[in-house]
Amino acid sequence: MSTDTRHAPRILVVDDEAHLAEGIRENLEAEGYATEVAHDGLDGLEKIRSRHFDLILLDVMMPKLNGLEVCEEIRRDGLQTPVLFLTVKGDPEDRVRGLEAGGDDYLSKPFHLKELLLRVAAILKRSRWYAETGAPLEFGGNRIDFGTYHARAWDGTEHALTHKEAMILKVLSEQDGAIVTREEILDRVWGYEVFPSTRTIDNFIARLRKRFERNPEAPSHFHTVRGVGYRFTAAPEAYADADGNTNATATGPEHDAERIRNARADEGRD
Repeated sequence: MSTDTRHAPRILVVDDEAHLAEGIRENLEAEGYATEVAHDGLDGLEKIRSRHFDLILLDVMMPKLNGLEVCEEIRRDGLQTPVLFLTVKGDPEDRVRGLEAGGDDYLSKPFHLKELLLRVAAILKRSRWYAETGAPLEFGGNRIDFGTYHARAWDGTEHALTHKEAMILKVLSEQDGAIVTREEILDRVWGYEVFPSTRTIDNFIARLRKRFERNPEAPSHFHTVRGVGYRFTAAPEAYADADGNTNATATGPEHDAERIRNARADEGRD
């Protein structure tokens, strides 16, 4: 089937298993994606640095330079192209290593073609959502440029945000004043729960507080709603206690109170 891919998303497949890589390329092209292949980490890194891709499918175990090293290199270069790791290793510790290296998702071999295509589509959809970001976010003397991933904090320090940090900020700021559950953040940023625990979100929030709150121990912008999630307010807001926990039913709008009741009811059923 002949497909016009001039304006299609560009995907790079980096895998030393030539037969598998070519099979993935054929199926991606059949779905309308413009696809290239590299068969080792160094070749893949060279291609990534020389032209634009919308998504990289990256094998972990490869000669010359493994997938984790390739991902770490491109993140050091400041490239935030989404990465989907492909690997025979699938235990939670390996998943976390890949995601901490800067990956966006992790698919264990052998995998079903349909699952691969669904994950590719989901990652590209999240990328399109993020690309729709408009004006920089300003709050409490901080300024976040979502387009460049550059941030200037209230104390004048400069920060380079990771893609995930920027996406979490975008999710929260789009719902200024409303409660956003940890599960919602996982769904919007990762697409589904790829980490062993939603506590991962708490770690990201702690990093954001450290950079952008004047007093991270008593935050006025990133508020914890105990047992539910977080609430972001661009305008400084008083905290309920030293941990930044707020009384969700007292501080949120009516629909937020309803969301909390539903969330707690779900917890009771688990």
